[in-house]
Amino acid sequence: MNRLEKQMAFALKIDEEKNILRQTHLSHHGRRENDAEHAWHMSIMAYLLKEYANEEIDLAHTMMMCLIHDIVEIEAGDTYAYDEEGKKTQAAREALAADHLFGLLPEDQKQEMIALFNEFEESKTPEAKFAHAMDNLQPFMLNDANDGGDWREHGVTKTQVYGRQSRTAEGSLALYEYTDKILQKHIAKGDIKDE
Repeated sequence: MNRLEKQMAFALKIDEEKNILRQTHLSHHGRRENDAEHAWHMSIMAYLLKEYANEEIDLAHTMMMCLIHDIVEIEAGDTYAYDEEGKKTQAAREALAADHLFGLLPEDQKQEMIALFNEFEESKTPEAKFAHAMDNLQPFMLNDANDGGDWREHGVTKTQVYGRQSRTAEGSLALYEYTDKILQKHIAKGDIKDE
């Protein structure tokens, strides 16, 4: 295949991300969202909330990480944020999927995409930390809009949610403080187990 054919094959393949359902429901008791909707939503949120990043960020770079971070789930499947058993194999499954899926692209673009994916996973740069904050905040916001229904359904604990939201603080202390107030409300209501 020539360069354009490879790029178009990849563009068609990533359409499958729309079929990967997440555990989070759309706001106000809607259906479960898919990975593509999640990526789009957190990318727009990165643009809207960039002023709250702990450090100056390259917005386009951050938004690209938001858009591509879950493409690997086309082959690796979605791992629920609080699925401790699934997390044990997540990195290996996603690394294989990244190599295969991004391997559909011309070599230079494959390397760019893998570098972006790895940067997100390692979460060391200001951009990756802020992208992770969006990855945490987006489903958190939907759970709040759904009166904590997904947290109740999965029996999520305070320790689990605070463990995940601590990564939000790495990208944005202001957004972490915002989530903390909402978490306290859901703990008090019993939507999140006080454990």
